[in-house]
Amino acid sequence: MAKQKAATSKDLQEKRSEVREEKEFESKTVELSRVTRVTKGGKRMRFRSLILIGDKKGRIGYGVAKGADVAISISKSTRKAKKNLMAIPLLNETIPYEVDAKFGAAKVLIKPAPRGAGIKAGGALRLVLELAGVPNAVGKLLGSKNKINNIKATFEALKKLRVEKIIKSEIRNTKSETNSNDSNSEVSNI
Repeated sequence: MAKQKAATSKDLQEKRSEVREEKEFESKTVELSRVTRVTKGGKRMRFRSLILIGDKKGRIGYGVAKGADVAISISKSTRKAKKNLMAIPLLNETIPYEVDAKFGAAKVLIKPAPRGAGIKAGGALRLVLELAGVPNAVGKLLGSKNKINNIKATFEALKKLRVEKIIKSEIRNTKSETNSNDSNSEVSNI
């Protein structure tokens, strides 16, 4: 009986370690920089990190935080990223329609691409689309080269995406097609 208890506790430990190993989100460190604040007593150095997290299934988040140590700033920004998660609607393995946005001096333009085209974008925009799981899209960063502002502009553009707009327009198109088909059939019957 003691052997059975020992075996079950080992099994539980293995299951716990497997649960810890499985990560819900993949994370990337986009920027890690040393920042300094000048005070009366001298300079105070800290670290600022920008982290992107995504599950490659349409959910993405970002976080920016400062800490006295690199590990502290990364953990703080990861926690912030998990709080700022958003879902991206996908239609036919791409975004539903063209969107653009501006944040500060950074401007972003994202367009849908045909199946098999891949992601044609650079810098921070490419990282966001890859971690979000968008397989096909074309993007352009205009204006600023600041990574933080580029990511914020990308998130503003992605927030504009709504699937309801596409569905409503498709319903209108199908109704107009059926109405035109009905009128054509009435004409042919006369």
